[in-house]
Amino acid sequence: MKVLFSDLISKRERSKDLEYSFDMDKFTFSGEEMVPTEKVLVNGKIISNNTELLLDLNIKTVLKLVCSRCLETFIYPIDIDIEERFTNDDTIEDDDVTFVKGDTLDITEIVESVIISTLPIKRICSSNCKGLCQTCGENLNKSSCNCNDEGNIDVRFAGLKALLENKEV
Repeated sequence: MKVLFSDLISKRERSKDLEYSFDMDKFTFSGEEMVPTEKVLVNGKIISNNTELLLDLNIKTVLKLVCSRCLETFIYPIDIDIEERFTNDDTIEDDDVTFVKGDTLDITEIVESVIISTLPIKRICSSNCKGLCQTCGENLNKSSCNCNDEGNIDVRFAGLKALLENKEV
């Protein structure tokens, strides 16, 4: 959805209600493919304040992500409120206002950028995800494995392990 600065700044009505949805394409983030499973719903208002536009939106969608620990796919709901200020007047020097070249503000592009910027770096299906066994690769959330954990001890901590077990190094 595109909005013209000149339409809102020059009109008597200096605000416009926004309510629309769009299909977001799958995208790659941190080397992984993110797949939207629902339309992106955008609700809010755009308000003109002389040379600035204030965008006050609520964004909702659902993404299908891959867990960083167990590599299973899971559903990640997104419900974000944003408040951003934009201008196309290059004389305004305010760090809180984003400069837009031209007369057009592409709200869909802003919404997609906000969704991507709010994704966690490490995506985990649940806080108690056990991940995969480092030896055999078994998903420890589904079953346990019979691998011996003794071989997975960091050699830098061998002395500490021996001390805790009252052994000589």
